[in-house]
Amino acid sequence: MLTRRHFLRLLAGLAAAGAATSFYGVVIEPYYRMRVTRYALTPRNWPAGMSLRLAVVAELHICDPWMNLGRLEKIVAMTNSISADCILLPGDFVGTHKFQTPVPPSLWSRALAKLSAPLGVHAVLGNHDWWSDREAMQRGGGPTWVGKTLEDAGIKLFENDALRLEKNGLPFWITGLGDQIAFVPVRSWRHPVRGVDDLPATMAKITDTAPVIMMIHEPDAFPDISSRVALTISGHTHGGQVAPFGWRPIVPSRYRRRYAYDHIVEDNRHLIVSGGLGCSVLPVRIGVPPEIVVIDIGHGGLASSPLLDSPA
Repeated sequence: MLTRRHFLRLLAGLAAAGAATSFYGVVIEPYYRMRVTRYALTPRNWPAGMSLRLAVVAELHICDPWMNLGRLEKIVAMTNSISADCILLPGDFVGTHKFQTPVPPSLWSRALAKLSAPLGVHAVLGNHDWWSDREAMQRGGGPTWVGKTLEDAGIKLFENDALRLEKNGLPFWITGLGDQIAFVPVRSWRHPVRGVDDLPATMAKITDTAPVIMMIHEPDAFPDISSRVALTISGHTHGGQVAPFGWRPIVPSRYRRRYAYDHIVEDNRHLIVSGGLGCSVLPVRIGVPPEIVVIDIGHGGLASSPLLDSPA
């Protein structure tokens, strides 16, 4: 029989469990469980003898206090210590939600300017980078202040563009698709969502048979990307951001959990979705610790589950 005393104890236990979970999700996981997640793969038709290491820094959502300048500088230092050939930044550098205080662009751009890799630092914009720019929203196009800030920091910005690079005399392409939901007019879902993405134009800029690495912000473009692309890299979903025991109740994708997180292989096409580093909407992470992603391509093996370094 459930007595009043037992009932009150149950309520107290539930309240304590809720408080502990909230503390973990707001304080412990976002701040103290940052990790490096490593993948190794060799896509089909990848050139023999060519190895490439990529570091992916996604979903920074720079703001006070959740992703302040000190945290950003720590992420930059960790990323540089990975010794990647290229550093890829697949968007959402700023946040557009309440309870966030912007960090001056002059400060965060100075921090990002310290990112260093032999074959460069490359970026695409995310939806929040567009939504944060009222003037771009009003005129229906770029340039954006976030994009200009990145370029002033020496970071190569892609919008439906491609760049041919070489490592040890072997060529490959870095490409970047424009954001797919750049415009949500006046934040009303009564108006159609419109992007600045142009996949055919992006692919048309590839002029030879060298392998292609593509950055996209939202993973929803992946079904339309051909096997000509060796690897597609995305962010946006935050891995669901709240995923207790691997269950992801909310994923910002029309494909729901299909492209929520991890290394996905479909029809011999490879997609890696980073869980990112910052937070969106609410400053909470449960079951999806912030991560820097490291991808070793051409080091053997067709695919891998993520290998996790010890939390930083």
